[in-house]
Amino acid sequence: SPSPKRAKPTYLAVDKDNQIIGYVVPIFREFATGLSDTEEARVRDTAAYMARRNLFTSGLEMERSELISRKETMRESAERITLNKREHFKRMNEDSLMHAPEFVIKPRSHTVWEKQCVRLHCTVSGWPDPRVVWYKNNVALDPLANPGKYKIESRYSVHSLEINKCDFDDTAQYRVSAMNAQGELSAFASVVVKRFKGEIDEFLPAPRLGPVSEYGITFQTHIVDKFGVSFGREGETMSLGCTVIIYPALHRYQPEVEWYRDDVLLSPSKWTHMHWSGDRATLTLTHLNKEDEGLYTLRVTTKSGYETYSAYVFVRDADAEVEGAPAAPLDVRCLDANKDYIIVAWKQPAVDGGSSILGYFVDRCEVGTTHWIQCNDTPVKFARFPVTGLVEGRSYIFRVRAVNKSGISRPSRVSEPVAAMDPADRARMRGSTSAPWTGQIIVTEEEPAEGIVPGKPLDLQVTEATKNYVVLSWKPPGEKGLEGVMYYVEKCVSGTDSWQRVNTEIPVKSPRFALFDLAEGKAYRFRVRCCNSAGVGEPSDPTEATTVGDKLDIPSAPGKVIPTRNTDTSVVVSWEASRDAKELVGYYIEGSIVGSNVWEPCNNKPVNVTRFICHGLITGEKYVFRVRAVNAAGISQFSQESEAVEVKAAIGGGILHASPAPPYGITVLECVRDSMVLAWKQPTFIGGADITGYFVDYREVIDGVPGKWHEANIKAVSERAYRVSDLKENKKYQFQVRAANMAGVGIPSLPSNTFLCEEWTIAVPGPPYDLQIREVRNDSLVLLWKPPVYQGRDPVNGFYVDIKEADAPEEAWRGVNTKALEKTYTKIKDLKEGEKYVFRVRAQNKAGVGKVSDVTEPVPALTKPGTKEIVVDVDDDGVISLNFECGNMTPDSKFVWSKNYEEITDTSRLSTETKGTKSKVVFNRPGEEDIGVYSCLVTHTDGASSSYTLSEEELKRLLEISHDHKFPIIPLKSDLAVELLEKGRVRFWLQAEKMSNNGKVDYVFNDNVVSQGEKYKMNFDKNTGVIEMTMESLTPADEGTYTFQLQDGKATNQSSLVLIGDVFKQLQKESEFQRKEYFRKQGPHFIEYLSWEVTPECCVVLKCKVGNMKKETSALWHKDRHQIKVDEHLGFAEGVLKLEIAQISKKDAGVYEVILKDDRGQDTSTLNLTDQGNFVRIFIFAANSSTPLKITSTDEGIRLYTFVSYYNDLLQVTWHYKDSAIAFSDRIKSGVVGEQLWLQIKEPTEKDMGKYAIEFYDGKGGLRRTVDLSGQGENRARVAGGLPDVVTIQEGKALNLTCNISGNPVPEVTWLKNDREITSDEHCILKFESGKFASFTITGVNTSDSGKYSILVKNKYGTESGDFTVSVFIPEEAGSKKK
Repeated sequence: SPSPKRAKPTYLAVDKDNQIIGYVVPIFREFATGLSDTEEARVRDTAAYMARRNLFTSGLEMERSELISRKETMRESAERITLNKREHFKRMNEDSLMHAPEFVIKPRSHTVWEKQCVRLHCTVSGWPDPRVVWYKNNVALDPLANPGKYKIESRYSVHSLEINKCDFDDTAQYRVSAMNAQGELSAFASVVVKRFKGEIDEFLPAPRLGPVSEYGITFQTHIVDKFGVSFGREGETMSLGCTVIIYPALHRYQPEVEWYRDDVLLSPSKWTHMHWSGDRATLTLTHLNKEDEGLYTLRVTTKSGYETYSAYVFVRDADAEVEGAPAAPLDVRCLDANKDYIIVAWKQPAVDGGSSILGYFVDRCEVGTTHWIQCNDTPVKFARFPVTGLVEGRSYIFRVRAVNKSGISRPSRVSEPVAAMDPADRARMRGSTSAPWTGQIIVTEEEPAEGIVPGKPLDLQVTEATKNYVVLSWKPPGEKGLEGVMYYVEKCVSGTDSWQRVNTEIPVKSPRFALFDLAEGKAYRFRVRCCNSAGVGEPSDPTEATTVGDKLDIPSAPGKVIPTRNTDTSVVVSWEASRDAKELVGYYIEGSIVGSNVWEPCNNKPVNVTRFICHGLITGEKYVFRVRAVNAAGISQFSQESEAVEVKAAIGGGILHASPAPPYGITVLECVRDSMVLAWKQPTFIGGADITGYFVDYREVIDGVPGKWHEANIKAVSERAYRVSDLKENKKYQFQVRAANMAGVGIPSLPSNTFLCEEWTIAVPGPPYDLQIREVRNDSLVLLWKPPVYQGRDPVNGFYVDIKEADAPEEAWRGVNTKALEKTYTKIKDLKEGEKYVFRVRAQNKAGVGKVSDVTEPVPALTKPGTKEIVVDVDDDGVISLNFECGNMTPDSKFVWSKNYEEITDTSRLSTETKGTKSKVVFNRPGEEDIGVYSCLVTHTDGASSSYTLSEEELKRLLEISHDHKFPIIPLKSDLAVELLEKGRVRFWLQAEKMSNNGKVDYVFNDNVVSQGEKYKMNFDKNTGVIEMTMESLTPADEGTYTFQLQDGKATNQSSLVLIGDVFKQLQKESEFQRKEYFRKQGPHFIEYLSWEVTPECCVVLKCKVGNMKKETSALWHKDRHQIKVDEHLGFAEGVLKLEIAQISKKDAGVYEVILKDDRGQDTSTLNLTDQGNFVRIFIFAANSSTPLKITSTDEGIRLYTFVSYYNDLLQVTWHYKDSAIAFSDRIKSGVVGEQLWLQIKEPTEKDMGKYAIEFYDGKGGLRRTVDLSGQGENRARVAGGLPDVVTIQEGKALNLTCNISGNPVPEVTWLKNDREITSDEHCILKFESGKFASFTITGVNTSDSGKYSILVKNKYGTESGDFTVSVFIPEEAGSKKK
């Protein structure tokens, strides 16, 4: 019998799901043992095999020998097979066999430990045989460059890369590239090298983009000479261009150049022209419109990869044709096209011209014509409109204009052409190619056959409803005949059964219809009938009642706006999205320079993100921003203005980091078979806004090697606890958590510890979680926690709190409470100020005390500066409230009130009011239900919080106060008081807080009611509440008690004032004095009595201010009772009398007097200038006029001097040196020349350096002017260095000494020997060179040269000397002395 056909062998290894996971090397017939792998394994288990193996020195050598033998056999067999294949392929048509490379088996990713080896392998098919190259992070691997590190093999279409002794740097993404003449293909695999003892990096480095080598050529692309952020105006032409350098430069090589706007590929059109010159790519926008605004990207693609560059283009509105008119709408497009109507949609402009937009006009134009027709008579506010009255088959373009009270805007850019026909007809349309193009599409239909009456339309529904129109849509009946079906639409007011046909004249051909002229606010139902030549069918099922009005609401205003510095001309603006916004189109952003109140749009095309970079700002200016949301219904209100931000480059290049930091402290709260409940701690930095939720990831850990991360929740969770489901029992997992806010999702936390997913069966509770610390004070704080998720065998019945110092050992934990707490909060007292503490909590049930919670972060027991407490208040209406104020709030801060540390949500008993930095809760109906602990937490602060315990006793006290306030006595702003009026009249008065017109007052003196009369005058101003009683004067009989008694309905009050004894006598005396003063001022009198002042010229002026003068009034001056003759120094003008004493001296001392008198009376004023202190104080004014102490150089030395405006012998002057009075001598003298006071220092030396002062003394204190003479040392003559103290030299030797001389002017140099001047000669040569160097040279010394030498330098700023001694010895004498 014929042999059965053998199945084609396969060498692919697959898993249970038939997924290829590797390859199997075939066992060839020539294999040495002739056994399969499984048979060989059984043989290895036999005793004979074990004996044979023992013949070898080690099992490793035997396996290595067998491996080599197997490889040699496999290679020989494979080479024969390959040779046969090549001969076969040569005889076949080569073109039919050629194909691009294909990976039969792709390399797999590996995770290995350090110092292990890893092998990546793959199987590649293709003809001709592909060339395979391995890459590490896109860098080609060269085994020769790293001998022993990499081993690359390619055999029988199986290619491998072996990495020897992996280290941590081998963690990378590896790519294998296969290429032949038909193409190129790559596959990727990752290698993760992990450290021992759990020190594992939890992420792979991102692959680096780089050049790809193909056919031996690697293209490197560079984009230079780039276009930047650009600004244009509607109607202008703009060109964007970049120079592209491609290396190596191949002749006629054409890269792929593409332009994108907002990630949408642009195609050449009448609006966009593209050009490639061989080294420069250019995009020309021929006629700018706001639709052209966006992010433009140039992408240059070569066979080695691609390079991109992006920049934003802003398009500003063209000037309005009518002042105050709005900007043009934008992005006009057709949403739905049918035979009977086309729905046109557009976007509202950002600029309304200063007044709100009333609506929009839609214009149409038939393609091929230039005649525009307005489609709506009245403006429509909704940004969608169905245009009717179209000719079927013809094409139209549309434009939109906005209108406000000032006028109509420019028209928008026209839409793309669209034909008025059903979508089904477009598939069957045939255009006339012979006739010239008119914009009309000729539609042919099959010849109708004899029809039947159609059935009811199906699925009738209202697809869109506004106050201007309603759009219906339906499906044709399923059993319609061959003839085309048309439709009648009927309407009915809801609540009635009176149906009215809408399209009475012409039935509609499309299964859609737009209804106009419906009454806004009324509810309608609709139905549709089918019709054809056979008749009109039954009506469809009516729709539900639809109220005519805009179903789509205008979006709410966006939330908090956060500006962040970016560059010197741009700011990043982020905001919270509008809540519950439907069909949102995007957002408009506006900016304004602080204080200008002029708002400019930052974008003229809506952006559909919540973060935008506003460009074109003025560097250094401060801006505020606001945002509006847009949908088809309209534009929202503006958001609140942002905080001001200065436009300047941000630290770090303007990168915005507003997302939260990673959470931490991941723990397990409960574990069942297939799920685990996790808890974690809030990030230490929450970013630029409140945290909106958390995302949890998990991964399985197998044999210590983590797998891939998987998302546990797609929607963010708001709590810091989450149950991760769909886990596998008895498997180990790690978890990570990310926090999110409006700025984005933060980086993930560090992976948690590895947790085993097994069901907890312990009887005691799990750990409490979410420990929070509030109300930190110097000696106390409040600890809050949440009960454990895992209750144990029985419910939790209490909690224990432990405490220890932060740096104390574990043995220092001690309990705060000995009796279990029932509540999930406690106040911990008796803390040590400044000490840091940590806390933990344990729960208990009947079985015992459970696991401990996570330990809190260390917290110091310190009351933060500015901390305030909750204050209870009862207002005048008896309303009880709790008040809290926070002084360190941020713009994001909010007050959160809680009762028993649970947020207050029930507003029936409590009302919350917040204004600025103050917030309060008001008790609506205070009662026993309100007893508890009330707390207030201020978010976005450094833990600002406080609490107030409302106990039963405290509630009773507050209710009593509230009752008193509800039924008060008449409140008084001030009690009864007394004051003196003009002429010494006496006024008794008080002021009531509030009194009605029915209020009355009784005036009582010594228990007797007094009334209006000659002695008493009463007045009650009910508007101000001021009650007063006046008396002309006081007599001894008026001593006693005065009382005002008030009554207003049932409310009463009184206030008394006791005037007896010394108090009454003092008041009576003052009244008499005021009375006399009044009469004194009826004639000429002194308003200001005689006084003196010193002018800047140190002249003394006596002056007084007088009043009620007339021409006949005389003013007489006297000194020591002798009248002073009137001269030019005596004058009277503008109510002031003056007497000027120039160069005052002791002879001017005396008593000065001025007498005013006329027929109405006289007044006198005196001034005593004989007082020594008074007289000396006059001369201290001269001292105050002294100038700062200055220094000047003279021929004799240095002079210190100051000037005064006037000098007199009474001006006591003392000179000081270093805070000691100077003892004057012939060298140091002082004197006065005119108004100059001077101190002369003759021939100053270094000893004269220091602080000098001149002091003017007035008997009590003094005025001192100082100067530091140290600074003059820079110009004084000096000897600096070079001269020794003693020079011992042998007779006959040459002596040469040099020293440095300084000073300005150049000093004179004199040499002395034994205090006698010497001159230069042949034996002793003296030189002074360059004004700086002085030298002393003796050509051959002898014993007569011994002695004391000095150099003396001198200029006008001082003299200085340098001394040295020369000792000459004879050698023989020196030797004999030694002996």
